[in-house]
Amino acid sequence: MSEEVGYLSAARYGKDLVRVCRVTREGNTHHVVEYTARVLLEGDIETSYTKADNSVVVATDTVKNTVYILSKTSPHVHNPPAFAMHIALHFTTTYPHISKCFVDLISHKWSRIQVNGKAHGWAFERDGEEKGVVEACADKSSGKTTGYVKVGLKDLLVLKTTGSSFTKFHRDQYTTLQEVDDRLFSTSVDLKYDISLPPSVPLTIENIGKINQHVDFQNVYKKTRKATLEVFATDESASVQATMYKTAQRVLRESPSIKSVTYAYPNKHYIPVNLNAFNLENGLGREGGAEVFHPVADPSGYITATVTRKDINSSKL
Repeated sequence: MSEEVGYLSAARYGKDLVRVCRVTREGNTHHVVEYTARVLLEGDIETSYTKADNSVVVATDTVKNTVYILSKTSPHVHNPPAFAMHIALHFTTTYPHISKCFVDLISHKWSRIQVNGKAHGWAFERDGEEKGVVEACADKSSGKTTGYVKVGLKDLLVLKTTGSSFTKFHRDQYTTLQEVDDRLFSTSVDLKYDISLPPSVPLTIENIGKINQHVDFQNVYKKTRKATLEVFATDESASVQATMYKTAQRVLRESPSIKSVTYAYPNKHYIPVNLNAFNLENGLGREGGAEVFHPVADPSGYITATVTRKDINSSKL
């Protein structure tokens, strides 16, 4: 073998695109969750790369099987952040040489079908492509297990037909965009927020329920989603940036356990169609405004922001 001219500076491996659906039954009321999981491991695995030593490799097939097993046995399977924590802590607890585990969960939407005005007990529909997302990490590399949990959603498509303007922006010789006092505003919301885990509760599998009691993951998710939709709907938007910032401020006010929140709003452009050739008026403006639009996929604006709590240490759990 020729002389090595590089060294292994980072290594991580695991299983991606693990699809699992879990059903629990309480009499005539059934509950269903569906996830796509990625689970990646770090630790004393260098020799598997540098010495072809597979003895340190927890097979990716084992990782996949563990997700299925915990989907059956974990009491937290219907609570995505808690379930992701359980998976991460399982690997750092079970395998002495695995020091870190990173779990990404995507939650696929299933909503109860309404029959005669009532939610059906065991029939569901996928009413939209909105997905919940979770990032969780367990890390014992310092000798004490620490970690983080980030929660959010993506692909939440929203649109409003008034209450959005864009004026007084910087202009130069490259600018052709016209100012508009009223326009359609549409985006596919992507958000993620970083949760403060209670420092007084050790990060163990046995304490996941206690951590959830402090944080209330699912209630925080509901409040954050509600705030995102309500500010979008009611804000007289001067820009995507301004609306995004107002939304993040409300999220931080309503959920003290959130350290920071990140939004990404890709513009979904709707361009009024020129119907003058057909002697049809399709004007602009709020009163008697445009009614026929051409949805344009690209190019599109892409606006992001992270808003962080000023004094994270003051967050109350």
